[in-house]
Amino acid sequence: MNLVLKSMLLMTALIVIHPVAGSAVADGMPAGEALPDCPASPNCVSSMATDERHHIAPFAFDGPPEAAQERLRGVLAGREDTRIVEVRDGYLRVEFRTLLGFVDDGEFLVDRDARSIQLRSASRSGWWDLGKNRRRMEEIRRAFSAGGDAPQKR
Repeated sequence: MNLVLKSMLLMTALIVIHPVAGSAVADGMPAGEALPDCPASPNCVSSMATDERHHIAPFAFDGPPEAAQERLRGVLAGREDTRIVEVRDGYLRVEFRTLLGFVDDGEFLVDRDARSIQLRSASRSGWWDLGKNRRRMEEIRRAFSAGGDAPQKR
């Protein structure tokens, strides 16, 4: 068995063996509230996290908050790995599907006062995501900052 296959099998086993209870997003949240905290596991990033391991910068925007939310919605809709689950004034909730079939949850909250979009991305199961949630959010940030041209990622 080659090294890559062994590594994938080990990674899959670790994800299955070590589920993280409570990491799934519930029914979303009303606009204006904080995003849920990240669990102790390293498979979550949030712009509202206070620890360095989980923290990621929010998305900055100029112009009307409604236009920023619509631009973000367009970026997310253009991604092959993303399903938009909920859209409300100032709030978006999505599901991201990985190549291995795992589902990660994403939330975006427009912070009108700070002219930014707070964000959170967390794996529903497993312990370690090999940095996938952070990389995905940085891809989305680049597309959002570029004006909405979403990369087609899987």
